[in-house]
Amino acid sequence: MAGTDEIYERYLARAIREMNTLGDEIAACGRIAHPALAPVVGSGHPLADIMLLKYRAQSAEIQEGVAFFGRAGAAILKSVKRLGIDPLVVYGTNCVKCADGNPDEAAAACPAWLIREIAITEPKIVVVMGDEVVETLNDLAVPLSRPLDADREGEIQSFTPTIDALVVPDLDSCLNDETSKRRFWTAFKALGPWYDALPPY
Repeated sequence: MAGTDEIYERYLARAIREMNTLGDEIAACGRIAHPALAPVVGSGHPLADIMLLKYRAQSAEIQEGVAFFGRAGAAILKSVKRLGIDPLVVYGTNCVKCADGNPDEAAAACPAWLIREIAITEPKIVVVMGDEVVETLNDLAVPLSRPLDADREGEIQSFTPTIDALVVPDLDSCLNDETSKRRFWTAFKALGPWYDALPPY
């Protein structure tokens, strides 16, 4: 009979395969034209407890083709370490995968990818960064999900029976202003007590 570690390794191997397949499908997506730059894929652990979700990639992410590369990734790494959270339990992605092309067309084309990412990762919490992300998640109709309240910034909300959500300000728009940085941190730090209360594996 398989032990706990062996079962986890099987789940992890499957998640890696599924995430690689998803990345290939996103890269081959022809629903909108994006000839200049490849779509931006998620980064982090494929079975992460914490999913970080921004709306759209910024220039450094677009150049590397990886979500949360550059300033956003550095800010998050500093923040999770400050809260005593292992960065290896984090996965980050964007709602809109396409790096160029019409953003509205991309937004219409990408929700199916995000639903797949959530299903593969099976996070225990999604950190929802900004009103556009709240709107996107509420429009996804994830099975058994409840609408998220954008006004409950910094509060743990129930998204599905197995996934919580934490609404915080849009990270990218907060990085150039100290007041905005403080607002982001004030909301984001609620992740610390939530993580500390997780039952041990």
